[in-house]
Amino acid sequence: MPTSAQNFKTQRTIALLSIGLFLVKIAAWYLTNSVAILTDALESIVNVVAGLVGLYSLYISAKPKDLDHPYGHGKVEFISAAIEGTLITVAGVFIIHEAINNLQTPHEVKKLDYGIALVAITAIINYLAGGVCIKTGKKNNSLALIASGKHLKADTYTTIGIVLGLILMLVTNIYWIDSAVAILFAVIILITGYKIVRSSIAGIMDEVDIELLQKMVALLNEHRGENWVDLHNLRIIKYGALLHLDCHLTVPWYFNVHEAHKEIDDLSGLVRKHFGDSVELFVHSDGCLDFSCSICDKKNCIERKRPFEKKIEWAIDNMVLNNKHSIQTQL
Repeated sequence: MPTSAQNFKTQRTIALLSIGLFLVKIAAWYLTNSVAILTDALESIVNVVAGLVGLYSLYISAKPKDLDHPYGHGKVEFISAAIEGTLITVAGVFIIHEAINNLQTPHEVKKLDYGIALVAITAIINYLAGGVCIKTGKKNNSLALIASGKHLKADTYTTIGIVLGLILMLVTNIYWIDSAVAILFAVIILITGYKIVRSSIAGIMDEVDIELLQKMVALLNEHRGENWVDLHNLRIIKYGALLHLDCHLTVPWYFNVHEAHKEIDDLSGLVRKHFGDSVELFVHSDGCLDFSCSICDKKNCIERKRPFEKKIEWAIDNMVLNNKHSIQTQL
C-alpha cells in the first residue's frame, strides 16, 4: 500500500474511533453527572475535530504534484498539526477552568463504578490507537499522524487522572480530589500542545531536523563510495511524508557525464534504500580540484597531483557548508 494511502486509512480509522469514544464518555457523564467526566468528554470533542482536520490534511497531502505545487501538497500536514496543537492547548486551559469551578462548587455524583469502567475502557483504546498512530507517522514521516497520536496519548493521561480522581472519590467521598488530579494532567496536555505547535512551526519554516540530518550523515559516511571525493551543501526539507534532499557531490574531474551520473545514481539508491521511496533527491556534481588530491584515497587515479594525506570524516558542520572539502579548511 502506498505511504499516502496508508496514512489516510490510519487517520480515517482514528477519526471514526474518536467519534465513538466521545459518545461513550457522554454516556458515562449521563450516568454519573460527574463534571470531571463531562470535562473529559468535552476534551474529546477536540479529538473529533482534530481527527477530521488531520484526515483532510492527509487527503490534500496525498495529491500529486502540479504546476501550482511543484513540491507537492505535503506541507498542509504542518498546518494540520498546528491546528491540532492549538486545540490541545485550548482543551488544557478549559480543563483547568472547569476543574477550578468544580473545586468551588462540587457536583453530586452517582453510579461512579459504571462511569469508572466506561472511561477506563476509552483510556486503554485511546492509548493503543495513539501508539499505532505515532508508529505509522514516524515510519511514513507524517507529522499529521504523529500529532494525532500524541493527542490521543495526551487524552489518555487526562482520562487516567479523572479515573484516579473518581476512584478516590468513591473510596473517600472527598469530592475535590478529581479536580486536583485533572488540573495536574491538564498541565501535561498544555506541554504536549506546545510541543506539537512548536514542531509544526519548525516544519513550516523549514527548520533543520538535526536527528534526521545526523542519520543521513552517518549513512553516507558508512557507505562512502570510492569516487565520492567529498559531499557538501547538504540540505533536507520535509514536505509532509516527502523528504527533499539536495547536495553537491564531488567526483573525479575527468569523469564523463555518464560516469558522473552513475555515481549520483549510486548515491540516490543508497539513500532510498534506507529512507524509502518518499525521498526526492537533487544532486549537483562537481569536478575535483588539485587540492582535493590530499583528501582523496581513490586507488590508481590517473590524474593525481598530490599524495593522499588525510581522509576527512563527513560531519554535519562540514557537509552543510557550500565549500569543497580540503585539509586547509579542517585546520
